[in-house]
Amino acid sequence: MTRIVLQSRTGPDGTLHLDVPLGPDQAGRDVQVVIEPAPKQMTPAEWAAWVQSMAGSITDPTFERPPQLPAEEREPLS
Repeated sequence: MTRIVLQSRTGPDGTLHLDVPLGPDQAGRDVQVVIEPAPKQMTPAEWAAWVQSMAGSITDPTFERPPQLPAEEREPLS
């Protein structure tokens, strides 16, 4: 049996209802259900702030960008 991830929302009464058809070949099998909150999606502003916070975050003094390779010569598209 493969792992199945479902996104759902609880109802106004706080109850979650799921129907997960697994097929007749999976009948009678034990399964494990784990309930955890879905990760909060970042807004574009939050994403931009996170990206900006990464600038200068490498503290290893030996870290260097390798030399850039020369650009490849390619055939024209048309």
